[in-house]
Amino acid sequence: MSHPQATTPEAAWALPPRDHVGMICLIVAESAMFVIFVVAYLFYLGKSTYGPTPREVLSTPVIGTVCLLSSSGTILLAERAMVRGRMRAFAAAWGATAALGAAFLVGTAREWAHLIGQDHLTPATNLFGTTYYSLVGLHALHVTVGLLLLTTVLLFTLAGKVTRRHAEPVGALALYWHFVDGVWVVVFSVVYLIGR
Repeated sequence: MSHPQATTPEAAWALPPRDHVGMICLIVAESAMFVIFVVAYLFYLGKSTYGPTPREVLSTPVIGTVCLLSSSGTILLAERAMVRGRMRAFAAAWGATAALGAAFLVGTAREWAHLIGQDHLTPATNLFGTTYYSLVGLHALHVTVGLLLLTTVLLFTLAGKVTRRHAEPVGALALYWHFVDGVWVVVFSVVYLIGR
């Protein structure tokens, strides 16, 4: 004869937060799209019949990369501060994350201005131009969306509308930002390391 086991609070199963589940689903879908763009970039790499080539025009965006990857650390600090109810520290770390993301976008804009203005590389120039702007542009679009969301949360925080009870949706947004950073590691490796 078996006895039913008593369930302890620690053993009780709970549904994961809806915000996180929704964000994970979005990240999976976006990952599939990025895989397609990365494969296209690699497939067409070196198939342009005329220049410029990646080796001739691309320089490694070290400062932008450091800024973007550092922003994963600042957003983690922001999350921890929110969980502890330290809203000033949250606002400071969250604002630093937004500033680092903005610095990355400024670096991308400068790189594109140089490529278009001086190297005459546009999406219509050759296959490299088409795939480069498609892949890096897709990532820049995701950073821009993330930056708009970060800025919105920051403004609501400064207005006193964001509190500790908003930790779950803020955590879901942080997941998105970590995804954007992770994708950059792949894009950086493919475009600026492997592709040159």
